[in-house]
Amino acid sequence: MVLTRPDGTRIRLGQIATVIDGFDEDAAVVTRFDGKPAALLEVFRIGSQDVLDIVATVKQYIADTEVALPAGVRLGVWSDRSKLLESRRDLLIRNGRLGLIMVFACLALFLDLRLAFWVMLGIPISFLGAFWLMPSFGTSINMISLFAFIVSLGIVVDDAIVVGENVYSHTERGKGPRQAAIDGTREMAKPVTFAVLTTVVAFTPLLYVEGTMGKVMGVIPVVVISVLLMSLFESLFMLPTHLSGGDVGAKLRRVFGPVLSAVFLLPALVLRPLRMLCRGALARFVRGPYTWLLRTAVNWRYLTLALFMAVLLISAGWIASGRIKFLFFPKVESDTVKAQVTMPLGTSLEETAAVVRRIEDAAVRLQEELNGDQGEGAERVIEHIYALVGGHTATGGPGGGASSGTHLGTVSMQLLASEKRSIPSARIANLWRQATGQVAGAEELTFASSLFTTGDAIVVRLAGDHFGTLQTAAEQVKAELANYPGVKDISDSFRQGKIEMKLRLKPSARNLGLTLADLARQVRQGYYGDEALRIQRGRDELKVMVRYPLDERRSLGDIEKMRIRTAAGAEVPFASVAEVELGRGYASIGREERRRVISVTADVDEDVANAEDVLADLKANFLPGLLADHPELSYSFEGQQKSRREALGSLWRGFAIALLAIYALLAIPFRSYTQPLIVMSAIPYGIVGAVGGHVLMGLPLTIVSMFGIVALSGVVVNDSLVMIDYINRARERGTGLHEAVMEAGVQRFRPILLTTLTTFFGLLPMILEKSVQAQFLIPMAVSLGFGVVLATAITLVLIPASYTILEDMLKIIGVTRKRPGEQLERETAEVA
Repeated sequence: MVLTRPDGTRIRLGQIATVIDGFDEDAAVVTRFDGKPAALLEVFRIGSQDVLDIVATVKQYIADTEVALPAGVRLGVWSDRSKLLESRRDLLIRNGRLGLIMVFACLALFLDLRLAFWVMLGIPISFLGAFWLMPSFGTSINMISLFAFIVSLGIVVDDAIVVGENVYSHTERGKGPRQAAIDGTREMAKPVTFAVLTTVVAFTPLLYVEGTMGKVMGVIPVVVISVLLMSLFESLFMLPTHLSGGDVGAKLRRVFGPVLSAVFLLPALVLRPLRMLCRGALARFVRGPYTWLLRTAVNWRYLTLALFMAVLLISAGWIASGRIKFLFFPKVESDTVKAQVTMPLGTSLEETAAVVRRIEDAAVRLQEELNGDQGEGAERVIEHIYALVGGHTATGGPGGGASSGTHLGTVSMQLLASEKRSIPSARIANLWRQATGQVAGAEELTFASSLFTTGDAIVVRLAGDHFGTLQTAAEQVKAELANYPGVKDISDSFRQGKIEMKLRLKPSARNLGLTLADLARQVRQGYYGDEALRIQRGRDELKVMVRYPLDERRSLGDIEKMRIRTAAGAEVPFASVAEVELGRGYASIGREERRRVISVTADVDEDVANAEDVLADLKANFLPGLLADHPELSYSFEGQQKSRREALGSLWRGFAIALLAIYALLAIPFRSYTQPLIVMSAIPYGIVGAVGGHVLMGLPLTIVSMFGIVALSGVVVNDSLVMIDYINRARERGTGLHEAVMEAGVQRFRPILLTTLTTFFGLLPMILEKSVQAQFLIPMAVSLGFGVVLATAITLVLIPASYTILEDMLKIIGVTRKRPGEQLERETAEVA
């Protein structure tokens, strides 16, 4: 069968079953004949609509073909991963739509509706521009890139709000639309440009995160930076043009006619009373409580700074105490639960099949139990069960490739979609593990229920020179890990090899000049054979091998009867110079830095235990004693710990560089080395807000949270930059320090509030999302949303107070700021 895509390319359905598992997978549809793999449609990194079209074609083919099959043969779908793609796409589009509505509502309630409309129009324009740029960076439309658009949903209008609100302020002063658009945009061009650049710089470190997480999440900065650059162009050139055009209602009437324009303008009439109420309430709050709070903060500026510093120190101490847990990467809910068993190397296919059958029987019993609990007419929790003897299928994440061997087996459960079932896949895996029990003779039995993994939760790698010591130490570590509640699937990397003959030389062999290599070579020649000559037959070349007859190669006694040739050419009995015994060798010998290593691995039930806590306790209370008993050993933490070190190490290095770049960018418009420090003082409080948001939402910190915190550093400085810029321009006009600070707070309150509300409400649908498929993305939204909210309080209160403190310090050391038209007045006088 051949499928033709809309672009003309063709995809053939082969008869080879190849399982695709992975985080970036788009779809994998497997058809089966009578329970056996029959065909697989492999689709990788193509557009989501193409995937859904192909899946529909395959299902139609199944429906058309099944009616013509003979009795007893059935054609069906084993795993339709396009459902996962479709549900995630719909999830993100739904959240994006809700966020868009909430952003527009915020703008419409506090701004002129015409201004809100044109500011809002910047979002689709910026998004379309980003879609245009994405192919140039090798980025496709997928779950991560769609999430990146949601992240930028509230941020993208920040520059447009600042420009549009300033244009609106000029209009309120009596200027015409054209002149107001020109003057308002000119005033804000510099701070808006540098505000966008600082945000771009803050997202840049996410491009250079090392390890698996960097590859997965590197799409986010590409999309956000593209959107921001397009938004900057739109706010400085397209938005002023729109705002200078006069009444939008007249334009609508000309374009759409009176009937359609009425449809567009009807919401404006409905919202008008509510908008007037909100604008009036905001004006009263700014002129009343906020003005009093700002005047108090400026007059008592040193006390204000001390209070905020106390809050920062208390928060830092609370975080350092470990009260909030850190989970490197949360497990992503999967619609497949997989059990993989590893028997000793050399186990026959029949023995492995018996073990797989036992695991499969446990799965069938669990299927009957769970499906029976759903009641009549309900969809089945466990839809299908698939068993494979002789191999492991691929799993998501690093090192998750497929493997084969007679000692390997896999049993998979296909579950009902996560949105439709009430029981998580991790719970099903635990029930399956309990139903299976201990499997005698199995070297390893693991149950996986996560779609993607960055490595085992616990990996203790032991290194030494002697395998016996390593094996003893590994058993001790495994026994210790078994004492921790929630630690499961404990195993090590040591695997015994096949049964082999182990040869040892006797002391007398040395006197005859024999070496172990000589002995091994002669035994191999006798049993495997040695090439005597080659014969050419046409185009083929045949090797003639010489070895002992078959009846002399059947038992261990035969090798003891053979004769060994010495270096002098004499032959001696094997038993006089060597010994032989049967035993198992090593399946593989791991080495690191020229030392042998064994890794002890384990998984952790996140509802019961935390891998970080387990490893910390292991490092403090157990491993020092282990090293004391075996001084030649050393250890390291690998798996998720290694991924964490790689990701966080590169992230914090990039963060430090980004902070320096932000400082340099801020110094350019301010023409000062000290004022950027005031602006950047909001960053630590943004981090406190991000952590507080995790506590409020009951979420642990993850690597995705860290991505949000790093990106937050560029977002939170934007409002502070606009505030300081307004103060500087007011002082250049001859306004006194305290009057400039108060004026800046009052005039910049509305745009600062709107940028905060649009950012937070743009992310709010994702923050409140309950779908299990979105859980691993929510921490970044929480970091950005709550961090911006707290940073706003800092901008509106602490930044003006810090500005006056800086001026006090500059005056003490004799640095003054000259202003045109008047001498520097006493600026430490308190506000009347």
